[in-house]
Amino acid sequence: MEEESRKVKIKVKDLTLIFGKNKEQALKMLKAGHSKSDILEKTKCTIGVNTANFDVYEGEIFVVMGLSGSGKSTLIRCLNRLRKPTDGQVLLNGHDITKETNRELLETRRTEMSMVFQNFGLLPHRTILENAAFGLEIRGEAKEDRLQRAQTALETVGLQGYEHQYPAELSGGMQQRVGLARALANDPEVLLMDEAFSALDPLIKSDMQEELLAIQEKVHKTIVFITHDLDEAIKLGDRIVIMKDGIIEQIGNAEEIMTNPASEYVEAFVQKVDRKTIITAGSLMFEKPTLVQYGKDGPEVAIRKMRTASVDVLPVVDKNRKFLGFVWLNDLIDLAKNKTQKIDDAIRTEVSSIHKDYTVEDMLPLISGKKSPLAVVDEKDGRLQGIVTQTSIIIEATKYDKNEISDLQEQAKEFFKWTK
Repeated sequence: MEEESRKVKIKVKDLTLIFGKNKEQALKMLKAGHSKSDILEKTKCTIGVNTANFDVYEGEIFVVMGLSGSGKSTLIRCLNRLRKPTDGQVLLNGHDITKETNRELLETRRTEMSMVFQNFGLLPHRTILENAAFGLEIRGEAKEDRLQRAQTALETVGLQGYEHQYPAELSGGMQQRVGLARALANDPEVLLMDEAFSALDPLIKSDMQEELLAIQEKVHKTIVFITHDLDEAIKLGDRIVIMKDGIIEQIGNAEEIMTNPASEYVEAFVQKVDRKTIITAGSLMFEKPTLVQYGKDGPEVAIRKMRTASVDVLPVVDKNRKFLGFVWLNDLIDLAKNKTQKIDDAIRTEVSSIHKDYTVEDMLPLISGKKSPLAVVDEKDGRLQGIVTQTSIIIEATKYDKNEISDLQEQAKEFFKWTK
């Protein structure tokens, strides 16, 4: 879905948070362009969040990441006003929570936003069901209703059957699920998750990430997720924010950040990521290849198109641009010699077609032992959207593991001259 057509759930405008007694002086200096270190020296104030601007769209997982001290946890606490911003706005469904009264803010936290913390925050003397229902109890919901809703939330996170146990009897991962169930039981529009899985063992952490994605498919909440783990951000995030020293360095999806880092800091941050699991056909494909139209172009016309484009193979489409296969130069020359005016016998249909979201990792097996490009087609109607050449896959692959694709490099040397 195009960003322009998506509903903005949270809009952050010029959000700034300053720690210290001389906030007004520090804010004036910040707006005048003074550095963080200069402001600290002259005012003894620390800039926690520096003029942040972004939108969070309804139903997306929006990941904010950075190293310790980057401002990511401070930022999320501004979204529900656990910390009151020094300047700027946080608009939730169009209303500015920075201007809400304490009573209005309490209602917002009870009905529109829930938060899941790293340390679970479970009450040890209460059962799992009672813990999951605790937020509803605080809200004043009737006992029967809150227990029923808590039961449904526990089932959503896979804890059916554990209702009458206590937190100490559950593993760390299961305790985190209880915290998530407690947040879901309130049926909030927005979930704020601050380093929610950071305290878990690696295997449990991975399981919880999968669980969150599975839950999101069911409930379609708007989630703001804080992490310092880039792999976690890539796995979970529809879009990712990278922060440094309270400043947003870049916002984009994983592929945008990987392929076009906005700063040296971001580039250094992502350089160790396995690119083959991120880069997709959508970014590698040649969107406007020369086409052979079935029923219109014969062998001579197709050969002329190849010579003009300096290639040895072209995709064939019907009048509606539906992909039918590829034709090769040598096959067309044979047909032309025999005075054949149709290309039917030259169309090779036993070729691979893919979709835009195929990664380099997905595409590598499809080109092994072959010399064909890959056709990128629309999932719904099979229309050709572009071509991914073996050369572009090989070039991308060599950026992360030359040993893995050495045999493919040899194939690429003999491949035709496609240019992206």
